[in-house]
Amino acid sequence: MPITNCRHFSGYKPCGKSEICDSLCPQMSVPTSRVLIVHLEALGAVLRSTALLPAIRRKFAGAHITWVTQKPADQLLKNNPLIDRVLTTSSDDLLQLSALEFDVAFVVEKGLKAAGVLKQTKADLVYGFRVDSSSGAILPATPAATELWEIGLSDKKKFYENRKPEVQLAHEALELGRWQRDEYVLRLSPAEQAEATRRRGSWARPEQIVVGLNTGCAATIPFKKLSVSGHRELIEKLLENPRYRVVLLGGPEDTVRNERIGHGLDVVRSETANGLRDGIISVAACDVVVTGDSLGMHMAIGLKKWVVAWFGPTCAHEIDLYDRGVRVQTQASCSPCWKRSCSRSPMCYDLVRTDDLVDAVQLGETKISSGRTEEVAPTPPAEMKVEVKVQNHPRNGTSAKQDSQPWNNKPEAST
Repeated sequence: MPITNCRHFSGYKPCGKSEICDSLCPQMSVPTSRVLIVHLEALGAVLRSTALLPAIRRKFAGAHITWVTQKPADQLLKNNPLIDRVLTTSSDDLLQLSALEFDVAFVVEKGLKAAGVLKQTKADLVYGFRVDSSSGAILPATPAATELWEIGLSDKKKFYENRKPEVQLAHEALELGRWQRDEYVLRLSPAEQAEATRRRGSWARPEQIVVGLNTGCAATIPFKKLSVSGHRELIEKLLENPRYRVVLLGGPEDTVRNERIGHGLDVVRSETANGLRDGIISVAACDVVVTGDSLGMHMAIGLKKWVVAWFGPTCAHEIDLYDRGVRVQTQASCSPCWKRSCSRSPMCYDLVRTDDLVDAVQLGETKISSGRTEEVAPTPPAEMKVEVKVQNHPRNGTSAKQDSQPWNNKPEAST
């Protein structure tokens, strides 16, 4: 008799994992609960939320997990071993969702669309966020989500008072137990990994350090990318070191701009029009990634690269580099602001010191050469004193530091 409640059983074709379908099947796995995750956008935020999966698996051991997202974010969840089913907001997928019921739903995203997705199904318990059906206001689903909710409502709390990374805030909002600083879960298929290896070999000699420059960002906040001239200045300084091989990264919207950035310079321009998975492969082929606060940054974090991330309009303390990188702060006194339009001169991206970025790349080169980057543990910040020598930031007295600042401390309950 088929085991119809096995996580691999569909009822219309063989699962492909075993020739038998009964209690003797060695691949039989009966879920203990059904869990729904709703996080639709933005792309980088969806990828960052994969860091919640290990804790969800710990709290709901043996659960079947369905994640609903918005295209093309589903490509970021491909090959993820901690997710059983990925659905999108397409009409066909929402029809599938309406046929399912869940024990628990985690609504990570604060938005009407996410709440609308939840309306397509039934969940006994909801964590994260909900919507007042009469006013459309976003509200905490449980008291635990109040802190993250209030941070979103107050610039003072978001910019100055909060020092927790976003992953920790979400973890606590979803009541996932002791925060253990779990990492992103981003996986390449064997074929993708082989292509990343091949691509790196075609770009650089084995002894060289491949430095990827993620030159773009989403149009929502267009100031999270350096200017063309800023990128060219950075490239020129990096090329003074013959060990560096510079690769320009980006998406379709960056194709023409990357041609301008790389014109006349000895750089590699990676393919930009082949989709998200191909972009992940290009990031995987790099040793170091220099980037603004963008999807490319989250890809590099997920692939455990040495990340040099600069911040202008957004909050550096919200990003955890997991002790594999440096966060460089603009010298602009108005940062962070989260503004979607700005007419200031000079702009915050013009006040990111090129030397700070180069110093941070050099620090990464040192760690890569010593073989330390693959085994860096989440060392408590008080024990890490490495800093890049930079000028003071006008607001908080810091400009660029190893990713080991007080905001990264685990709370007492987590130690």
